[in-house]
Amino acid sequence: MEILRIENLCKTYGEGENAVRALDGVSFQAQRGEFIAIVGSSGSGKSTLLHLIGGVDRPTSGKVTVGGVDVYAQNEEELAVFRRRQVGLIYQFYNLIPVLNVRENMTLPVLMDSRKVNEERLEELLELLKLKNREKHLPNQLSGGQQQRVSIGRALLNAPALLLADEPTGNLDSENSKEIMELLRYSNEVYHQTVIVITHDENIALQADRILALEDGKIVKDEVIRQ
Repeated sequence: MEILRIENLCKTYGEGENAVRALDGVSFQAQRGEFIAIVGSSGSGKSTLLHLIGGVDRPTSGKVTVGGVDVYAQNEEELAVFRRRQVGLIYQFYNLIPVLNVRENMTLPVLMDSRKVNEERLEELLELLKLKNREKHLPNQLSGGQQQRVSIGRALLNAPALLLADEPTGNLDSENSKEIMELLRYSNEVYHQTVIVITHDENIALQADRILALEDGKIVKDEVIRQ
């Protein structure tokens, strides 16, 4: 079942001679439950593509459809609701609120959406992420790997259709990187979420089901490596 459709997506920054085309006519589809890695050199358009899929930035032209909904046909309020409910974003730099503890950081997006926290799911995630004995700790009392697990928990609590990760292991050592990738794979297999990971690490990319390679804002390779 198709969950994501990208049609002739373009993004240009600046105007005239200073214009930079970050994305140049990108098109692809993703099925529910796929695990996709997006690879490419710095400046190839990877992060721009992820942000457009997640409703963080608006394209210059083209279309993003998630679950049959035209993302950018929505007004700003509808777009904000889409980001909170349909997309889980994981970044390289965690983006945790320093004055909030683990539990508060994980539940903040749900509370901001004026919805009730699913306590059963929260407890399940705290156990899965090995954070049960750290739930009252502030971010500065956690290791880098633990902070990244909090950001994953925050992204998963809403049970989003899409889980988007931008270099999620970029600041972590090999052991923590392995754990984070295992968690993303678990989310993909157990919760049937569509996971899209940006990475420059070939070993991480090879853990995905499918690899998209970007170069100069275009897809130059789309390879399924496992069914």
